[in-house]
Amino acid sequence: MDQVASLDQARHQLRQQRVAYQPTTFWNAASEQITEELKTHGLAQFRRIPSALGYFVPNYSGAASGITPEQALELRAVLEQKHPAARKSQQALHHFLSGTQAALSDYRVFLASQSAECLPHLHNFSESTYGAPTEQFEWDDKRFSRSALNYLLGLCFLKRHLKGDLPRVVLEIGGGFGTLGEIWSQSDVPGWQYIDVDIPPTQGVAEYYLKKVLGVDRVSGYEDISVAGPTAISDLKPAAVICSWQIEQLVGQVDLFVNFISFQEMEPEVVRNYLCHVDRLQARWVLLRNLREGKQKKSANHVGVETPIRSDDYLSMLTNYDLIARNVHPFGFQTVDGFHSELMLLKRR
Repeated sequence: MDQVASLDQARHQLRQQRVAYQPTTFWNAASEQITEELKTHGLAQFRRIPSALGYFVPNYSGAASGITPEQALELRAVLEQKHPAARKSQQALHHFLSGTQAALSDYRVFLASQSAECLPHLHNFSESTYGAPTEQFEWDDKRFSRSALNYLLGLCFLKRHLKGDLPRVVLEIGGGFGTLGEIWSQSDVPGWQYIDVDIPPTQGVAEYYLKKVLGVDRVSGYEDISVAGPTAISDLKPAAVICSWQIEQLVGQVDLFVNFISFQEMEPEVVRNYLCHVDRLQARWVLLRNLREGKQKKSANHVGVETPIRSDDYLSMLTNYDLIARNVHPFGFQTVDGFHSELMLLKRR
């Protein structure tokens, strides 16, 4: 089945599922827009289509920095017109507006925090160029995006607390375009597995990306999962990307559960349902990164959620887990307007 037909089939099946597996308020309209743009531009260009950049392909530059591309052009033009000979000032402004300054800051934290002495080996990682990224940085002959550095910093935070307990099987819900799977595949962890559970169309994008990165024969897609009946995690290929409702079919145990950013974009009852499955699969470790204050509420002028989820809400949903550590600096992120993208690490009792 070709990529567009597979995407349409997954979207059709999604509409038949119960509410817990449907896109919620924040993602409902976005899912339609992303699907249409993927059909227009093709999956090979997914890292540069406007809707993807706005929802699941994070960049340091552009609107995420607080300065729109239009404002950036105006700032550059003013400096060049008023101070045409100020080359260093122009370079400094470009360093900031291009996202290089923020990216380099994260990369420095990564270098200072990662260790080659114990697994998982994070120093091996270099990101692929599949998807035609608009923003990617190269240092020490390796490539990094904001998505990659977000995960690498979170994994550095995790490694500080493992104390020899090495996770091998990783489950993620809402894994964007599959970055964590790409990182885990390069980590030298023996017997590694990565499972990404997501709604289409992002499920389809992650499946496409990981098949490009790892090879088709090393990735299970949603069509490989039986229509009904259990699916043993041990029977999956090293990487698997499945649809939201298929989490009910997974049988076995996972070592580490990860959610970065996407839970804050869901409604509480949807998150609670997913975390029940995390508990059912007996994840030993839970690594979360979400806004401490919760996502902004939906309004006439803003895309948002009906009910924001705050950090302590996750703790109340994970009653079989103890909080081990939480962190904003240096591994998370604080926005210029005072919101805290917080990492939390929990361990099963």
